[in-house]
Amino acid sequence: MEALALHADLESVQAAEPQSDVARAAKGDVRAFEQLYRAHLPKVHGLVRRMAGGRDVDELTQDIFVRVWQKLGTFRGDSSFTTWLHRLAVNVVIERFRTETTRRQRLHDGEEIFETLSGPVRSPDLPMDFDAALEKLPDGAREIFVLHDVEGYKHHEIGSLLGISAGTSKAQLHRARMILRRHLS
Repeated sequence: MEALALHADLESVQAAEPQSDVARAAKGDVRAFEQLYRAHLPKVHGLVRRMAGGRDVDELTQDIFVRVWQKLGTFRGDSSFTTWLHRLAVNVVIERFRTETTRRQRLHDGEEIFETLSGPVRSPDLPMDFDAALEKLPDGAREIFVLHDVEGYKHHEIGSLLGISAGTSKAQLHRARMILRRHLS
């Protein structure tokens, strides 16, 4: 449901931006790029916050827009600018967390991870804090949960993006859901 809302929000931003802003920014027009930045910053920041679990969100968001400025000349217009930007943002976040030692650790934690997580102490009338729950997930489980359940990627696509098998993606998604269920209940 949230992925559909995010997609609808992105389409409304896209409809509001003239194609000329993208073309002018690609030719080096700083003002046109600033307009694109202001229009897309909230959505990119939200995506980064969910994928990175709250760590280095501002720095990653900045890195994404630096990369957009560097790569804007390669935008061919085959897809919407918003789709291109989303894919670039996902790739930047994945690149940031793709060191071999981090990858090995986050994808091979044993079942003991469930024992290290304590359930929240909260009153039944308080709303669930989904973002806080996402931040509690291990890196790999969070990335896969966000890509699959929030952004709508398929397991084979996630496997290609992260360099893992579809089966590992499914296992990590299950793990993420179990941890979230425990945290949010």
